[in-house]
Amino acid sequence: MWRPEFITFFLLFATLIHLNKGDEFREEIFIKPLPPSHLYVYFQFITVVDEDSNYKHSHLAPQFLLEIMSNYQVDELHLTLTEGQWKHSQWGYPILDAAPGAELYAWFAPDVVDIDNQWKKLSSTLSGLFCASLNFIESFNTISPKMALWPTGATTMKQNVTSHLRYASLPREIVCTENLTPWKKLLPCGSNHGFASLLNSRMIHNTNYHSIGMHVRRICDKNDCLETKLEVKQTVALVYDFKIIYSSDWSFRKLFGQGLPGACPLSSSSKIYVDITSNNTYAFKLSPEPTNKILSVRGGSDTELAVYEINNNNTEMMNIVAKYESPYKITVKNSPPVTFNRYVLGYGKEFGGIVTELTNNYWAPIDIVLLENAPWWLPIQLSTLRINGEAESNLIMSQYYSPGRSRQKPYHLELLIKLPPKSTTTVTIDFEFVFLKWQEYPPDANHGFYIGSAIISANLPTAKNYTSLPITGSTFDSIVNASKPWYPIVLRTNGAMVSLPTPDFSMPYNVICLACTVVALAFGPLHNICTKELVLKAVGTAVSLRQKITNIFKKKIE
Repeated sequence: MWRPEFITFFLLFATLIHLNKGDEFREEIFIKPLPPSHLYVYFQFITVVDEDSNYKHSHLAPQFLLEIMSNYQVDELHLTLTEGQWKHSQWGYPILDAAPGAELYAWFAPDVVDIDNQWKKLSSTLSGLFCASLNFIESFNTISPKMALWPTGATTMKQNVTSHLRYASLPREIVCTENLTPWKKLLPCGSNHGFASLLNSRMIHNTNYHSIGMHVRRICDKNDCLETKLEVKQTVALVYDFKIIYSSDWSFRKLFGQGLPGACPLSSSSKIYVDITSNNTYAFKLSPEPTNKILSVRGGSDTELAVYEINNNNTEMMNIVAKYESPYKITVKNSPPVTFNRYVLGYGKEFGGIVTELTNNYWAPIDIVLLENAPWWLPIQLSTLRINGEAESNLIMSQYYSPGRSRQKPYHLELLIKLPPKSTTTVTIDFEFVFLKWQEYPPDANHGFYIGSAIISANLPTAKNYTSLPITGSTFDSIVNASKPWYPIVLRTNGAMVSLPTPDFSMPYNVICLACTVVALAFGPLHNICTKELVLKAVGTAVSLRQKITNIFKKKIE
């Protein structure tokens, strides 16, 4: 006989399965060798939720994150926490680019009235969820990009898309284990099963570059896009240096400290992709043998991938091993279409400048959008804008400038530039140093102040050196890529650091030490004089009988 508790539980479980028959979860790993001696490992966990059903009944998507999207009326959300710098000129383009530090931007629903208030609530809530310093996002470091960022998913906004967009970055934010732990708890299987079990904080924080991300958007359910679903994508990007693992041969045990126990029981697809395109020059052998091999032809770039399909039938730890037949060293054959470099000019503590070098390696012109987001304490002067040293240039097709306000809003500059073929375009703009209040300096003020990365958006005519997952795109992505002959990409430049006029914070310390020393030396004698009583000792007084007897015995003993 079945107990009533088991019958109730079975019926409840069957009801949840029926309500969430549209939910889906899949996990993927992409591994690619990078020049000259690095390895790119990209984790992707995608959860798709049916919007027709109530989010409260979803058993795969993180409930707390869905409540944030619903309560704050967010249509699309992107959050990344990154440590290190991606080298675009050497490694090509990643699957998803991220700025150093923390980066957050979101589109809100068209019917939201007070967007700034919802933005502040959203950043504060995500700060507590991921144990990050996102609560420091205020109006003085938030902008609304006009041309650089556009929704990647299906949107209901017909116009004024940028008015509902908010963007902010914290380049000083440090990524640590406290951010990774709550991130893994949002996965359907947690960190004990599936591909997430490989994410050992001790190993991944020892890499040259690591980035964790959370991306939520709406995607089309069918080709007509009349119905949409909610996609929650959690990503981890790692770049290993073979000098750190002391070998050009790599394996799961060397990279993550353990093997793969199997797939997540709730996953509908668990696949591992290994880029073996470079096998023609530097051959390596994979063990065990892959399930199959595929060839991706995308924008004139042929990519050969070895595919492993993981299931739950594996009872032993799986360890994929790659052994090279010759010393590992890959050279860049074809440079990416657009490369860039960014640095700071100037000397002294009065004026300086920010220089962004944009190189078009393609044989045809490429249109790009350059976004500069300068904090309020680094006022950029639009009158000093120069393109290749000239104040006026026909390369600028459109521009947008929003002046900042001290302690209220940052400086915002966007340029639509046509890069000539096979050339380098230099964008220079001067800034002015300002004096801060002494409470506004960080504890290590002499270390310098960080400037956020510039954003570069472009529609690339070719996909060479453009790393991507060719199999796992959503229906929305396949529609966009099939109908347009270009490849949209958003890149982030390297950050910069400036040294503002800083007072001598050691002087108050020296004054305090000197004052305390003087007070301590003066306080002791004054306290003794004021509190103790001086009594004169009488001389020649009569000796007591007891003392006389004691003196007699002392003499006899001697």
